[in-house]
Amino acid sequence: MAEPSQQLLRSFVEVPAGSHFPIQNLPFGVFRRQGSAQAQAQAPRPAVAIGDFALDLAAVADAGLFDGPVLSGSPCFHQETLNMFLGMGRPAWREARATLQKILSADEPVLRDNEALRNKCLVPMSDIEMVLPITVGGYTDFFCSVHHARNCGFIFRGPQTPVMPNWFYLPIGYNGRASSIVVSGTDVIRPRGQGHPTGNSSAPYFGPSQKLDFELEMAAIVGPGNELGKPIDINDAEEHIFGLTLMNDWSARDIQAWETIPLGPFLGKSFSTTISPWIVTLDALKPFMCDAPKQEPEPLPYLAEKNHINYDIPLEVWVKPKGQNDASVVTKTNFKHLYWTVTQQLTHHTINGCNMSPGDIFATGTLSGPEPESLGCLLELTWNGQNEIPVGNSTRKYLEDGDEVILTGCCKGEGYNVGFGTCTGKVLPALP
Repeated sequence: MAEPSQQLLRSFVEVPAGSHFPIQNLPFGVFRRQGSAQAQAQAPRPAVAIGDFALDLAAVADAGLFDGPVLSGSPCFHQETLNMFLGMGRPAWREARATLQKILSADEPVLRDNEALRNKCLVPMSDIEMVLPITVGGYTDFFCSVHHARNCGFIFRGPQTPVMPNWFYLPIGYNGRASSIVVSGTDVIRPRGQGHPTGNSSAPYFGPSQKLDFELEMAAIVGPGNELGKPIDINDAEEHIFGLTLMNDWSARDIQAWETIPLGPFLGKSFSTTISPWIVTLDALKPFMCDAPKQEPEPLPYLAEKNHINYDIPLEVWVKPKGQNDASVVTKTNFKHLYWTVTQQLTHHTINGCNMSPGDIFATGTLSGPEPESLGCLLELTWNGQNEIPVGNSTRKYLEDGDEVILTGCCKGEGYNVGFGTCTGKVLPALP
């Protein structure tokens, strides 16, 4: 149930019914203006989304509207990324959210009644291009859905031990490739690499991946980090997480299967990882907190949290096949099924003293649910290509060139949404 104060909030900005971005949300991103040469020459600027507009935070700061004790005079919104703001921590985040909800509210005249300032601060979404909102120093991918872990175990190891015993004691993860994280809308070139030998050959296959897959994930964005050698306590971990985005961790299953043993994923994952452009804050998600799944056995003391919570975030994956006008839904699931919470993931990441920095990303792993229609990747949906699934007027075992994948997620409040927009990418043919 949403807090009454959030239910009653209304903005003077007209927000279309069903919008992911009402005044209750205000996710943060970074945009570049389109249009004239002068507009395009402007450096990227931080913003929040409100309806069909981006509120330019540099313009808001220039107008002196961030007048609280933390943000007054701060250069954090005159940067080309959100990293400085992330590093300032929750006092800055909450002050910014309170200020923005106030100046955008229906009964506050400072923007509503000042046409010149309003036009300077509110930029139509149709006039902007979203860019990667952060400089990503480090990226870690976890494996925290028990349903995904169990299905992968069945596919690759059989029914004897589908989930390895250690999985229930620690959030399994690996260090991914930060340099190939891209913003939604970036095309994905089909990767080339080695795969298991085929036919009578003893040599591995080499060429374009034949098993290109999406992975429905969510990514947590780190705020203040920790010093090298000093872990983050489980009950302080939330203070180090700014918010969440959608993530498609594109995967080449044939390359991955050949290379994974003994050191884990490498080229089957590192070619591209797409995130949505708007970061939804944990403060905006608070009305949608829910109990996380019961953990058995009980986690070790360093992972035992006082508030063991997830968020009720309905998630969907749509695929628009090449040559077709319409996308078709292939997956419906929910973030609430996540076994290891994002706070447990962050705490485990640092328990050995590993240092995190503002703008680092750690992802949940594929978010599969318990139902057949709630599986978060084609590996599971087609049982590694043994079956086909309907996609529009076509069928798919894995992604084909020209296919576009669209991830979306949206929390449903009373009379409003808190959504993530979309996370999209189109598959292009492999390079010759």
